Amino acid sequence: MGWGLWMLEILGDLLAVAILGLLLWVLVAFVVDRTQTRHTIRRNYPVIGRFRYWFEHLGVFFRQYFFSLDREEMPFNRADRSWVYRAAKNETLNVAFGSTRDIDKPGTPIFLNALIPISHEAHEPPALLTFGPDCPNPYSTRSLFNISAMSFGALSAPAVEALSKGAARAGCWLNTGEGGLSPHHLSGHCDLIFQIGTAKYGVRNAAGELDDSKLADIAALTEVKMFEIKLSQGAKPGKGGILPAEKVTQEIAAIRGIPVAEASISPNGHTEVKQVSDLLDLVARVRRVTGKPTGIKFVLGDARWLDELFLLIGERGHPSAPDFITLDSGDGGSGAAPQPLMDTTGLPIKESLPQLVALLQKYGLRERIKVVVAGKLITPSAVATALCVGADAINSARGFMFALGCIQAMQCNKNTCPTGVTTHDKRLQRGLVPAEKALRVAQYHQQMTDSLNMIAHACGVAEPRQMTPAHVRLVTRPGHSLPLLDYVQAAAARSEEGARESL
Repeated sequence: MGWGLWMLEILGDLLAVAILGLLLWVLVAFVVDRTQTRHTIRRNYPVIGRFRYWFEHLGVFFRQYFFSLDREEMPFNRADRSWVYRAAKNETLNVAFGSTRDIDKPGTPIFLNALIPISHEAHEPPALLTFGPDCPNPYSTRSLFNISAMSFGALSAPAVEALSKGAARAGCWLNTGEGGLSPHHLSGHCDLIFQIGTAKYGVRNAAGELDDSKLADIAALTEVKMFEIKLSQGAKPGKGGILPAEKVTQEIAAIRGIPVAEASISPNGHTEVKQVSDLLDLVARVRRVTGKPTGIKFVLGDARWLDELFLLIGERGHPSAPDFITLDSGDGGSGAAPQPLMDTTGLPIKESLPQLVALLQKYGLRERIKVVVAGKLITPSAVATALCVGADAINSARGFMFALGCIQAMQCNKNTCPTGVTTHDKRLQRGLVPAEKALRVAQYHQQMTDSLNMIAHACGVAEPRQMTPAHVRLVTRPGHSLPLLDYVQAAAARSEEGARESL
C-alpha cells in the first residue's frame, strides 16, 4: 500500500513538472510569436497559429490514408500502389466483386482479348533483345521490365544494395543514375547500365569534363553492360540533377568527385553538345572508348531535332546511330525538381512514344535503334500499353521504390524519408534490410512479367513483345474508344508535319 502511494506521489510530481514545463513553453512561444516578423499567422495568433503548420504537415498523410479515394490520389493512387505492394510481397493479386477503375476515363487502355487465347503450353519466353550488335561487346537480355535511373545519393546505400541484389535475382538490369558507380551498385553483380549525366559524375576530370581513362575503367567491369548519355529526365527537362547539400555525404562526394556537404547541381546540358552532330560525336566517342552499346536518354518536347538527328544518321550510316533511346515521360521523376518543370514541361509518353516510333519507322531506323520507355509505368496495363505502341523494354523507378517499401511520403528531397529509401540518416535506414527488400524487388519483377504474359495470352499472342497497336483501344469519351493504331498514325502525321516545318 505504501509502495502504491509512493508511486502516485511520483506520478503527481511528474505531472506537475510537465504542466509547469508546458506553461513555460507557451509563455516563451507567445513572446517569440508576438515579436517575430516573418510569419503573419503566428504574429496575429501566437501559439495557436503554430498548429496551422502542424496540421498542414499532417494533412498530406491524412489525405493519403483517410480521405483520398483508391483511384484519385496523385502522383500514384492507392490502388496502383497496393498492386505493387502485393506483387512485391508475393501475395495474391486477385480481387473481388468488380473493378474500381473508371473504364470510361479518357486514355484508359482496353486490351482486345482473342477468341482463342494462348494456352499455357504454347507460352514463349520474351524475345531476346540485343543492343549494339556491331559493338565489340553487345548486350542481350530477355527482360521486359527493368530498374530505371536512380543515383546513389538520391537513394540510400541499403536501397541501392537491395535493388542490385534484387535485379540479379530477377535477371533484369539496373540503371546507375547520374551519380556515378558505387560499391552498392556492384554488390549484387547484376547487369548495370552506367548513366553519364551532364556533370559526368564518376567519369569526370578535375575540370568536370569527360575523362576517357575513367570511362574505360568503368567499361572494364563485367557488370557494366551499356552506357546511357542523359540529355534530360522526366522530373526536370531542361535542368540538371539536384542533390541537396544534406544528402552529399563523404562517400557520395568521393564517388561523384565533388565537395562534401555542398549541393550537387548538374549543368542543364552537356558542354560537348552544341548541335545535333555533336551528340552523334559524343555517342561515337563513348562507344569507341568502352566497346559497349551506347544510347541516349531524353524527355521529348520539340521533336524537330529528331528529324535532323535521323537525317544525319542516314548521311553517316546506320552504325553511327545510338544503340538505344530511353524515352522518359514529362510526368516522370523520383527526385528533387522545381515545380514548374515537374508540372508543366515535357510531353508524357502517351504522346511522345507514338511520335518517336513513327519517326524511327519513317527513317528506317526502327530495327537499328531499340526503344526503352520510362515514366510512371508501374502496373501491367501501363507497361503492356507501352509495349503495344512499340517499346522494346520498360524502365521503372518509382515502381521499384514501392517494392522497397516507399509509402509516397513525398520527402525524397529532404533526407527524412521514413522508410529509409531516400535518406542517408542511419537511424531511418535501419528499417530497410537489403536481403528482405531484394526478394521483394525480384518478386515484383516476376509478378509483372507473369501479368504481362497473361495479358498477351488473352490477346492471342505467345509473349508480350508480340503485342501491337492492334491489340488495344484507348477510351476517348464515355462509351467510346478508338484503336491505338489511330493514335500511332496521328503521331506519324504530326511527325511529317514537323519535318516539313523544319525544312
